[in-house]
Amino acid sequence: MELQQQNPSILLLPWLAQGHISPYLQLAKKLSARNFIIYFCSTPINLDSIRKSGNVQVESSSIQLIDLHLPSPPQLPPRHHTTRSLPPHLFPFLIPAFDAAKPNFSNILSTLKPNLVIYDFLQPWAAAAANEQDVESVMFLTTGAAGISSAVHYFKNPNMEHSIQEAELNKYLLQWFGGTENGVRNKDRFLECLERSSNMVLINTSRMIEAQYIDYVSVLVGKQTVPVGPLVQECGNREEDVHIMEWLGKKKPGSVVLVSFGSELFISKEDMEEIAMGLELSKICFIWAVRFQGGDNTALLEGFSKRFEERGLMVQRWVPQAKILSHSNIGGFVSHCGWNSTLEGIINGVPIIAMPMKNDQPFNAKVVTELGVGIKVPRENGKLKSEEIARIINEVIEQEGGEILRTRAKEVGQRLKGEEETNVAIDRILQLMKPPKTT
Repeated sequence: MELQQQNPSILLLPWLAQGHISPYLQLAKKLSARNFIIYFCSTPINLDSIRKSGNVQVESSSIQLIDLHLPSPPQLPPRHHTTRSLPPHLFPFLIPAFDAAKPNFSNILSTLKPNLVIYDFLQPWAAAAANEQDVESVMFLTTGAAGISSAVHYFKNPNMEHSIQEAELNKYLLQWFGGTENGVRNKDRFLECLERSSNMVLINTSRMIEAQYIDYVSVLVGKQTVPVGPLVQECGNREEDVHIMEWLGKKKPGSVVLVSFGSELFISKEDMEEIAMGLELSKICFIWAVRFQGGDNTALLEGFSKRFEERGLMVQRWVPQAKILSHSNIGGFVSHCGWNSTLEGIINGVPIIAMPMKNDQPFNAKVVTELGVGIKVPRENGKLKSEEIARIINEVIEQEGGEILRTRAKEVGQRLKGEEETNVAIDRILQLMKPPKTT
């Protein structure tokens, strides 16, 4: 494909998880629409997934997908160069393999000569490689400012008070940034990424929902934190989704809850049983995107489906979450509060029934409740209880308090639909870029 060389070019390098790739891809589309040439760099297995999804029409756009080949030790063949469906025992091999891709990444930079590199939270070597070739680089955080500010606050000031109990904070931050690979702690990788970012840090949020946390990140990091506005996945049309949308279309407005826990999270069988029982007790219609970890779960899935009959639709595959949430018949969203899912719920004006499990999810659930657009399901000794799940689902869908919640969610969602913050961020990116070096 012929590209106009006078247009500035940007290389994007997300972390190898779908929850990071998706907002990076949405940022790529926003930048492409402003006439930037985009090089979207990831492992072949991740780029193949993008190609198959149809999310980028490479031949007709200014977005080029660039393969980054990782070394392949026997334990980590190329099909595992992604976090999607990666067995837990292989996670310790993935970051070292990503680290070892720096020479290949440097070769890509010297070949493509981008004006700017935008990189993620675990690869300070990407910023280092850009600096070695006199290319500006900036970090783009795909998670919310509440979680990021909590993490940086704790890492830099571990003895200071915090709004979340210390034992809980430790647990979540260890899940999120725990581990040491190649002799480097992941929390130190994260902090180095922040330090290397040129003169600002980009973040996938909006001042409308996280102004105080955005400002605090800026104070902690010592450089401006620039929100790009909520970047959420676009609603596409796929033949395999027709059945879901037809089923949803037959229900009453605001009468259905979507139950979805993201593309990579497996919930325990115990939690799954409590959620199933809670849905049964609520007597509310639902769509449940259910994921099982390993083994043949046909019998279990059929057992669930028989219990719910026409009131529930169980789907054991990826579902068009954004498209479902935008439907007028959806009245609530049972979510783990991963940041992408949280933004999709908020921007579509759907009240969130929050069941955070790990990592940044408890911080995101806190944002949801502070905004008044959702309710967190309480746990008893750390365990979900079906009666509480049913009570909150009923409150959101049928009761007077739920009406207040739904009105508030719609108001906030409508306010987030503008492009102003995204355009401001893109203007800041343009100011940062250097002309490419000539040889």
